[in-house]
Amino acid sequence: MNTKAAFAPHRIEKITALHDNILVCDMEFTGRQLSSGIILMNDNGKSEGIRPRWGRVYEIGPEQRDVTVGQWICVAHGRWTRGLEIEDNEGPKTIRKIDPKDILLVSDEHPGYDDTMSEAVSGR
Repeated sequence: MNTKAAFAPHRIEKITALHDNILVCDMEFTGRQLSSGIILMNDNGKSEGIRPRWGRVYEIGPEQRDVTVGQWICVAHGRWTRGLEIEDNEGPKTIRKIDPKDILLVSDEHPGYDDTMSEAVSGR
């Protein structure tokens, strides 16, 4: 059986964001381990998965004054686009545009453990 991907990543040399747009990469949507050692399974797409997510700023538009490339930003749940698979000089990655108005936190360093917990109520 052939398991070739439907779309190969787009080979990109340079992406330019427009206006005050922010493009991010390195957003985590898989399971995660809390600093306490508890393992949380992948919760994306479920009511239990409603939580903000961290991403690394990949590119900013010329009018963007709040963040710089390389910073880590925490974005309110769902305030990002679906990902575009690209491959640049650093290798393959998924790029997403986020809503600048929904940045909750900014860090110059990787945020480390993501202990963000959902307050959503499951349908049980």
